[in-house]
Amino acid sequence: MIVVVPFVALGVALVLAWGRGVTFTDVLLAAVLYVVTGLGVTVGFHRLLTHASFTARPWLRVVLAVAGSMAFQGNVVDWVAVHRRHHAFTDRPGDPHSPYRYGSGVRAQVRGLAHAHLGWLFAGDPSPAERYAPDLRADPVMRRVAGAFPGLCVLSLALPFLAGWAITGTLYGGLTAFLWAGLIRIALLQHVTWSVNSLCHLIGARPFKTRRHDRSTNLWPLALLSFGESWHNGHHSEPSCARHGLDPGQLDPSAALISLFQKLGWAANVHWPDPARLQHRRTSPRRQAHTPAQD
Repeated sequence: MIVVVPFVALGVALVLAWGRGVTFTDVLLAAVLYVVTGLGVTVGFHRLLTHASFTARPWLRVVLAVAGSMAFQGNVVDWVAVHRRHHAFTDRPGDPHSPYRYGSGVRAQVRGLAHAHLGWLFAGDPSPAERYAPDLRADPVMRRVAGAFPGLCVLSLALPFLAGWAITGTLYGGLTAFLWAGLIRIALLQHVTWSVNSLCHLIGARPFKTRRHDRSTNLWPLALLSFGESWHNGHHSEPSCARHGLDPGQLDPSAALISLFQKLGWAANVHWPDPARLQHRRTSPRRQAHTPAQD
């Protein structure tokens, strides 16, 4: 339901849009909800709850967890458990979504890419929350947010439908908003997130040192759509850092939002990059361009 239905909706929406185009209302609603739910994942699920790169006011912590839950990527406790396991076993046996699962040959990496992007969701290889996310399991508020995940998914689809209906005054307007700002928006965000799991371990630059088996890369074309998550090598080099785009000019909207929260007094103990530490962890120029064959 979570993986297939949003993708199938793209075909339905294209049929409905044939000869009509996509309305400004649908595009606007999709963009707003993409930003809200996407930042819920990147700032809330990832940088706050998984890596504790900052602390947040209790109400903000809940708001971010709810927004991330509306992205259809699983409940907050399970999401955090999977990602912490990924860091514990990056590109080694035990990593739930490494593209090197089947080896480093061309055919093996094509198969591994499919696994890292989507196949791991169907692999039946759970990441026990009691081992990887005991702090969230012990938090009654986060447990309630996790338990509300199905309802928050319904809300994530109901909001664009109701908004489209209210703005256009027609059920057809509600339906097209449901497709474009609901299901297709979810599908796009899902595949951008999964591309960080897959592409950002295969192609891109590796300007910073990581652990021996870690092949994470920076992939700039995904930076804006992923809200800075595709600076993946920077993140794996400094996992608890609130900014993933560690070099000048690297777009990182998630870090910009955390900075705004800090200025408003809603976030504290923010782990910003340490220039001396970054310089120490920087690789030689010849190692920065990465292809699988180099490993």
